[in-house]
Amino acid sequence: MKGKVNIWETHSSTILSITLVMFLLGLCLLVEYHAYRATHDMQERITFKVDLVPDITDEDAMTLKAEIESMPQVKHVDYISRQEAADLFTEELEEDFVGFLGYNPLYPSMMVNLRAEMLPKYGSSASQLEIDLFTQEVKGLVYVTNVTYQETVVGALNDLFYKLTWFMIVFMAILLLVSFLMIGSTISIALFAQRETIRTMQLVGAKPAFIARPFLGRSIWYGICGSAIALIALAVATGVFNQSFEGFELLRKDHMLWYAGIATVIIVIGMVLSYLSTLFAVNRYLRRTGN
Repeated sequence: MKGKVNIWETHSSTILSITLVMFLLGLCLLVEYHAYRATHDMQERITFKVDLVPDITDEDAMTLKAEIESMPQVKHVDYISRQEAADLFTEELEEDFVGFLGYNPLYPSMMVNLRAEMLPKYGSSASQLEIDLFTQEVKGLVYVTNVTYQETVVGALNDLFYKLTWFMIVFMAILLLVSFLMIGSTISIALFAQRETIRTMQLVGAKPAFIARPFLGRSIWYGICGSAIALIALAVATGVFNQSFEGFELLRKDHMLWYAGIATVIIVIGMVLSYLSTLFAVNRYLRRTGN
């Protein structure tokens, strides 16, 4: 029991460093995931306004609405008649402009929302071509006079998500590199503390693989322990954040599968990072000692 305690005391800094790195890595992955979901949701709220001829009947409008809804790119369609458009405009102006003008100058329209995967991605000409083909197809339908949408908003959302993604990638790469060096340094200290035992094993002919085996086996458990502690801390932080800020539904059921995937990634990276750092440190130490 005493030896186990000493081992724990010697390598507790390794577990702590893995925990901190995996916690920060988990935060980065959560931010990236929710940034993607937020961008996805905002893109699907972008409205394509389909202007119609003023004398279209409600029956023809419903037929046209069904035709647009059947397109694979389309998620949702709302039909706004001339009267509904006038009512909305009157409510916004707080004044009866139809009574003032003596007629209703507004045209009926369709408000179309596309699936986010059909909207242009940053630097993707293929997705933009899909948008162009969609607008041309809708413009060619009977009773349609024009199709407009907020192209600058789509571009701004994609630009923001693209820059955030690259920032996260660079940050996580630096984080993993620093952690690799930290764990390697900790293992080197542990090896130096057991130098007499290692030297004895070398003198009796023990192979490097045999000497390294207990350190490598222990490193996997350190990776699992550090990652598990980090996941517990992430779960607590997510729950506190979800309760403290209304409007952020971080614990929705549709998030849970992705959270499970993130947890799996963190555990795997924790194990691999600890193993590789230990392997590098052990091999370097054994080469330096002449085995």
